[in-house]
Amino acid sequence: MIDPNILVPLKNLLGPSGYRDDPEEIAPYLTDWRGRYTGTAAAMLSPATTAEVVEIVKFASAHRIALVPQGGNSGMVAGATPDQSGDSLLLSMRRMNKFVGIDAASGDATVEAGLILQTLHEAVASDGYRFPLTLGGKGSATIGGLISTNAGGTQVLRHGTMRSLVLGIEAVLPDGSIYDGMASLEKDNRGYDLKQLLIGGEGTIGIVTKAVLRTVPALIDRCVVWAGVQSPSDAHALLQYLHRHAGHAMEGFEILPQSAMNAVLRHVPGTRAPLSGDHPWHALIELVQDDAAQATPADLAQRLMTGAIEAGLVDDATLSANEAQAEAFWKIRDSISEAERAEGPALQHDISVPVADMARFIEVESPQIEARFPGTCVVAFGHLGDGNIHYHVKAPQGMEAAVWYGEYAETISAHVYDRVAAYRGSLSAEHGIGMAKLAEFARLADPARLTAVRAIKTALDPLNIMNPGKLVPLA
Repeated sequence: MIDPNILVPLKNLLGPSGYRDDPEEIAPYLTDWRGRYTGTAAAMLSPATTAEVVEIVKFASAHRIALVPQGGNSGMVAGATPDQSGDSLLLSMRRMNKFVGIDAASGDATVEAGLILQTLHEAVASDGYRFPLTLGGKGSATIGGLISTNAGGTQVLRHGTMRSLVLGIEAVLPDGSIYDGMASLEKDNRGYDLKQLLIGGEGTIGIVTKAVLRTVPALIDRCVVWAGVQSPSDAHALLQYLHRHAGHAMEGFEILPQSAMNAVLRHVPGTRAPLSGDHPWHALIELVQDDAAQATPADLAQRLMTGAIEAGLVDDATLSANEAQAEAFWKIRDSISEAERAEGPALQHDISVPVADMARFIEVESPQIEARFPGTCVVAFGHLGDGNIHYHVKAPQGMEAAVWYGEYAETISAHVYDRVAAYRGSLSAEHGIGMAKLAEFARLADPARLTAVRAIKTALDPLNIMNPGKLVPLA
C-alpha cells in the first residue's frame, strides 16, 4: 500500500474538492459498471485543469505510482478500475467538464475530457449543430472515456467511430509533458500520428485532457422505422436494399431478437411493442434529413418499406409519427443491456466480423453454442450495419452469478472468441480491452500486433505508470 504521507503534496495541490482518501467516499468509483471487478486505490484525485494533471503525472512518475484514469465509469471491460493491490491512484476527470466553445463557421467543438456526452449534445444543438455519436450511456459517459475506448454507438454507419470524429487532442504524457495536438489540420504528415494512438489507447500512454470534435449540421427531420423480419439474413438483405436506395439518409441500422424485446417489456417501465404480434427478429432503422433539398425521412421511409414488404424482406413495419415515438423506439434498443441484467447473469461479448458474415455468424454459431453449453441462451443484438453485435450468453435459469462467472465464464467466452477469430473478426468492436479481455487478447492476437502494442507502451511509458494491467498484455 502507498504511504499516505507521500501523498501530502497532491492533497495540498488539489485541495478538498480534488483529493479524497476516505474509503467510503471513493468506494463507488472502485467497481466497474457491470459489477464484476472491484479494486482498491490509495486516493482519488480529481484535477480541475491540465496544469494539475501535469503535476499529478510528474509526481506519479517521480514516485513510480500507477495512475488509473476514469471518466464516467460506464465502460464495459473494467478499463477504468484499479487492481486490488492498493498501489495506484484513481485519476477522475469529472471536474474537467467544460464545454469550451464551438467555431460557428466550421462547427468544430472544443471540450474538456470530463464533459458528459449528453451535455455536449445539448451544447452544440444551441448553435445549430449535433455531435453524431450517441449510445445508451450518454448521460454518464465522458468525452475522454469515449476517446480512450474509441467508442462507436448507433451512428457509426454514417459517421464512423470516435476515431473519425476527433480532430484534435491535448494529452498529458507519462513524463508529464503536454502533447498539443489541438489544431484540427486536414493534412499533417509529421510522422506517427500520436492522436490516433491516444484514441483507443485506454489511458495507457497518456491522459486525454481536451479535444476538438467534428460536429455536423443539426437534423431538419428524422424518421425511425421498426420492422419485423424472419432472420438475421433477412435483416442483412434489408440492409443491402436500404444501402442501395437510401444512401446517406440511413444513419442507423440495428437488430434485436424477440427475446430481447420481451425482456425490455418485462423490466423497463413505459415501453411497449411497436408492432402487433411477435416477430422472430426486429430491425430498427433511422433515416434522417439534414439538407432542405433531401426527401423528407417519412416519405422516404414509406416508399422504402412498401418496396421492402413487396420484395418479401419485411413482414411488417411501422414508422415513428413524431419525435416522442422515435425516442420510444430507441428506448427499447437502448434498454436491452439493462433488461438483460435484470433477467440474470450473462456473459457479454462485444464482437465484430465482416458485415457480410454477421448474419451467418448469428444463425450458425448461436445454436451450436447453446447445444455445447446446455441451458444457456444466446441473445445477439446491435449494430448490424457496421458488423458489430453485442453477443450475450445467458446463464441457465436459476444459476447463481458467482457460480456462472467463476466456473463457466472463461470456457464459454474463449469458445465465442475462437469462433469470432474463425470469421476473421475482433473480440472487441467498440468497448476496448481493459482488464476483462486482456488474457483473450493475448491468446488470440497475432504476434505482430502484440509486439507493436507492447513496444509502443514501453517506449512512451517505460515506468508503466499509466493504467497498468489494461489493454497491453505482459510479454
